[in-house]
Amino acid sequence: MDVRPSGIHHVTAIASDPQANADFYLNALGMRLVKRTVNFDAPETYHLYYGDRAGNPGTVMTFFPWPGAPKGRLGAGQATTTSFAVPEGSLGWWARHLAALGVEADRPTERIEEDVLSLRDPDGLVVELVASADTHDTDPWDGGAVPAEHAIRGIRSVTLTEHDLDGTAGMLGGTLGFAPVAEDGPRDRFRTGPSTEGVGTIVDVLADPRAERGLVAAGTVHHVAYRAPDGPTQEAWRGSLADGGVDVTEVRDRSYFTSIYFREPGGVLLEIATDGPGFDYDEPLLQLGRSLRLPPWLEPRREEIERHLPELVVADPGEAL
Repeated sequence: MDVRPSGIHHVTAIASDPQANADFYLNALGMRLVKRTVNFDAPETYHLYYGDRAGNPGTVMTFFPWPGAPKGRLGAGQATTTSFAVPEGSLGWWARHLAALGVEADRPTERIEEDVLSLRDPDGLVVELVASADTHDTDPWDGGAVPAEHAIRGIRSVTLTEHDLDGTAGMLGGTLGFAPVAEDGPRDRFRTGPSTEGVGTIVDVLADPRAERGLVAAGTVHHVAYRAPDGPTQEAWRGSLADGGVDVTEVRDRSYFTSIYFREPGGVLLEIATDGPGFDYDEPLLQLGRSLRLPPWLEPRREEIERHLPELVVADPGEAL
């Protein structure tokens, strides 16, 4: 069985204030809140999912927002940048939009024949907008603050910062089925999937032997998840990893997908998540993200959990759906 990933499923990061986090990703980046739930392993904190209209795999950015969380440190052994694809020619609009909201962004630059706009979210997480002419099989959200013609299409890529390229490149090109496609100084680009286009098919590895080791806390990525179309493929991938000597977890039920976790040689935590059952598993598509959803095993604790969660106010998009 072919166990190559078809691209990124989602990226999960850590934030501090859930309201500031929601305001930024909904209003500044124009994404849709597709699920309002909790961290299944620590249900006293939210787990917020943002994506396109349906939260299709490859469009989703998720956060564990812990109020008062200490500041993290970007460095080696981390996914240090998450890049989103936007339509070609739209970076001028994005620069004006962000400036009107008081969001600082760097001037657009060119990297590996792509125009890139770099900014940071309220916790300092590095986010990029990449002008892409690729065909993206996603459903851009047009019920928020960004018009559909400029809206984020999905995750373009992630950048892993590593002390050494060889170990990470070996796993990417071996067990994980990526192929090297470009180099730009210390940056090596790898790509996967049955097509050369689409969301989430790129991972860049930035080799920096002098980089300080990263500290995962607020403003940093917790893990990067890649896609498996179904459970049997996920199990096959798990077997392949285990046979290669990789310490990989058992399959874990995340309600909207199942997951396995492991670390690549440089230390970045990776996940393989199934495409289904999806975010409309426990609420209708039109109602995504409007209320707190809990898995069945946490539902008996709803009243206790809700007491511990801070208030989160999100505007109702109403008929814009």
